[in-house]
Amino acid sequence: MCRAKKEENNGAAPLRSVSGEVFATFASLLLVALVLMCMLQTGLSCAYFAQERKSALTAVLDGATAMAETYASEGNIVTLPGGDNELVERAKTGFELFNTSSDALVFVADRDGNILMHTGKDVAESAKIPQNLQEEMDSGKDIFLMGTMDDTLHDKYYIAGRRVNLGGSEGYLFAATPVHALAVYIRSILTMLLLSSAVILIVCGILCMVLARRITWPIEQISQAAKRLGGGDFTARAPVTGCQELADFATTFNNMAGRLQNIDNSRGQFMGNIAHELRTPMTSIKGFIDGMLDGTIPESEYKHYLGVVSQETGRLARLVQNMLDITKLESGEVKGTPKNYDIWSTVTDVVLSDERRIEDGKIDIQGLGPTGTMVYADPDFIHQVVYNIVDNAIKFTPPDGVIKFDIQQENDMVRVTIENTGDGIAPDALPFVFERFYKEDRSRGLNTRGSGLGLHICKVLITLSGGQIKAESEMGKWCRFTFTLPAGKTE
Repeated sequence: MCRAKKEENNGAAPLRSVSGEVFATFASLLLVALVLMCMLQTGLSCAYFAQERKSALTAVLDGATAMAETYASEGNIVTLPGGDNELVERAKTGFELFNTSSDALVFVADRDGNILMHTGKDVAESAKIPQNLQEEMDSGKDIFLMGTMDDTLHDKYYIAGRRVNLGGSEGYLFAATPVHALAVYIRSILTMLLLSSAVILIVCGILCMVLARRITWPIEQISQAAKRLGGGDFTARAPVTGCQELADFATTFNNMAGRLQNIDNSRGQFMGNIAHELRTPMTSIKGFIDGMLDGTIPESEYKHYLGVVSQETGRLARLVQNMLDITKLESGEVKGTPKNYDIWSTVTDVVLSDERRIEDGKIDIQGLGPTGTMVYADPDFIHQVVYNIVDNAIKFTPPDGVIKFDIQQENDMVRVTIENTGDGIAPDALPFVFERFYKEDRSRGLNTRGSGLGLHICKVLITLSGGQIKAESEMGKWCRFTFTLPAGKTE
């Protein structure tokens, strides 16, 4: 079995189930969403951290500026010639408080950008503030950046700076915090995101499996039903569950299975009916021939019984021809050629062709005469319909009975009615008169020599012509067949 499946797959990779495909799709989308969420969260966290560092350094810078201006009001706070060393030390001690309280180092540069004072070890005393930053601060703006400021600092820092009064001269005041704090912050954020993502992935994975199973279960049921149907089990049905599309699919599948079951049942019944219909005349033929061969039938009666054999043979030929006609009609092999013509011409032709049988049966024909009722249909199709109905009417109309015709146009359809007096059709038999091989009168022994296909052929031909046909009857009084056809144009 496995070998067969591999051969059917022609060496290709094994196919995954629908539930596997759905789960893989959901899981992939979820994983991509989580990765994008982590990237977005990391970017937002970096932006938030930078903004928070800027606010913190601005606060440190404000405090250091206020302190510098306080000391500057007392004298020069930088170590320049003429500077007050005691005041310088006091200012440096005050700046170091910010380093202790906020992990921010403070450093001061003169008007030319030379480092004059700092509170941390990462400041390069020989470095010089970049000219472009000096110009920006000279315009009265505060600066904020991340980096080493042209190697002014030995490591990367968030740096804020501004121009201040140093007492007797102008200079630049800076506050900075190390960037490595960002790595610690991001690491904690990523750890939290990864743990959360893992939990979300597990929970959503379970939900995806359940959802995939729920979505694909109806498909699997339809697939199993289709396999059973393909194996010849026409009772297979799929449960109508799931979303609207799957429910509609299951309903359509069940309708198809029902039609196939009906076709299979009809086929079995059809074969049984054929066997019965063929067996009866063939048994008669065999009996007559055997009777002639064994001497049971005297030679003087050969002519009579050979005539009976000829009739039975003709019946077999008609039966086979009718079955061939039905097969061609139902398969669409014969489509017909519709055209406008007068339906009364067909009715008149059929009645005239059966004139001798009508006279022999002493049947009164009523309703003939009007002309000019146009229909749009294949004349040969409708001739066969009228012939079959009239043939039945003649068979079942007793002597001195009546066959009546009526044709009326109703909007875009023409209604044709053929009614005969007689025993009629039993109410429980009316729904079946158009089925193949159905002969309601078999038990009564009246005119049972037909094939039971004539009315079925009528129904097929009328349906192909775009009309409908029905039978009505009142037991012991009359029987009426009515069919409709598309109206034609009056010429």
